[in-house]
Parts: sequence; C-alpha cells; structure tokens
Amino acid sequence: MIGKIDKNKIRKRKHVRVRKKISGTGECPRLCVFRSNAHIYAQIIDDEAQTTLASASTLDKEIKGSVSVGSNIEAAKAVGKLIAERAAAKDIKVVVFDRSGYLYHGRVQALAEAAREAGLEF
Repeated sequence: MIGKIDKNKIRKRKHVRVRKKISGTGECPRLCVFRSNAHIYAQIIDDEAQTTLASASTLDKEIKGSVSVGSNIEAAKAVGKLIAERAAAKDIKVVVFDRSGYLYHGRVQALAEAAREAGLEF
C-alpha cells in the first residue's frame, strides 16, 4: 500500500532516535511512558544497571478499582501520582522524562504533570 502512514512505526523510529541521547543513570533514572489503546504504563529505569526501579500502570490494584476506564486522562493522572509515590519510597527525586515518541499532549502530558505535582522533578 503506497501512501499508508503507520503511526506506530514512525513513533518507534522517533523513540530510537531519542534513546540515543537520553539514558537513565542511578542518580537520575529514566521515566519511560507507554500508552496503548486500553491502558497507560510508566516505568522508572536505570539503564546503566539495566533494571526497572519502579513501575505503575492502570492494571495495578490501587488504580484498577478507582478508575472505570484505563485509557483516559484521569487514569493517566492516577498512574503519574502512583509512580511518583513509588519513586519517593525508593528515594528517587529526579528523573529524565522519556515520552517514547508520543506527543506531549493528552494522556502523556497528564501523567507527567501528575508525577511533577506528586514530587518528581524532571
């Protein structure tokens, strides 16, 4: 099919390009966001040690009961607040934000702003 635009393919290409520059360390880990049609996920990653330090998603027990739909802005705000709380529990205050090629708009923006309000700095 000539002329068909595969948005996910373009997003993945952007994500690879950005990941060449952004890397999480032990002192300043990476907050990575992934959104699907049904849910939104966030991870705090130390790329040097190749470990996930904290994660949150709309599938977590704390959020699943409180939100009816996992793919709206309210759910993204809940995930942002939860990831910031889990980061604070592990004494993580500063992160670098990786939006994974998504536009900083809508659910991604809501997650980031909720995480900032809950105490994360980036």
